[in-house]
Amino acid sequence: MGDSTGGDAAEARKVVEDTLKDAELEWESPQPGTYVVTLPGTRKLSTTCSLIVGRHTLSVNAFVVRHPDENHDAVHRWLLERNTRLYGVAYAIDRLGDVYLVGRLPLAAVTPQELDRLLGAVLENADGSFNTLLELGFASSIRKEYAWRVSRGESTRNLEAFTHLTGDDRPAN
Repeated sequence: MGDSTGGDAAEARKVVEDTLKDAELEWESPQPGTYVVTLPGTRKLSTTCSLIVGRHTLSVNAFVVRHPDENHDAVHRWLLERNTRLYGVAYAIDRLGDVYLVGRLPLAAVTPQELDRLLGAVLENADGSFNTLLELGFASSIRKEYAWRVSRGESTRNLEAFTHLTGDDRPAN
C-alpha cells in the first residue's frame, strides 16, 4: 500500500475521503489527513468523530457523553465490560472524565470496507449505548429535568425513553 515515505498515508487519505463521500456523510477536513465526520444517530442525534491519518496509523476518536454526574463506578464498570465485546474501538475517559470511543488501525488495514466497519462500530457504540449511559450516570438530572418541564407545561417528548426513571407512563406532550 505505498512506501515508507508517505505513500501509505496518501493512499489512506484517499481511501478515507472516497469512503466518506460514497457514504454521503457530513464531513470536513480542517487540515490534510484530519477529518471531522458527523454520524447520524437515533438515540444520540449525532456523533462527531475525528479521523486522523498519521505516518503509520489511522486513529479514530468520538465523543460519547460528558462526565457522569453520579454513579461513576457503575458507569466505568459498564464501559469496561462493554470493551471486551467491541470491534476496532474501545471506551476511554479523558482527564475530565468525559467518555469517548477511541481506536487505531495500521494504514495497511485502511480499506473502504474496514473504514465502514470502524465507523459502524463507533456509531453503534456511541448511539446504541447513549440511553444506558444517561440512565446510569444522569438519573437524578433526568428526574429533575422531567419535573421542571412538567411544572412549566413543557414538552417531555425527548425524555420518553426514561419513563421508568420518571414514573410517568403517560404519552409525552
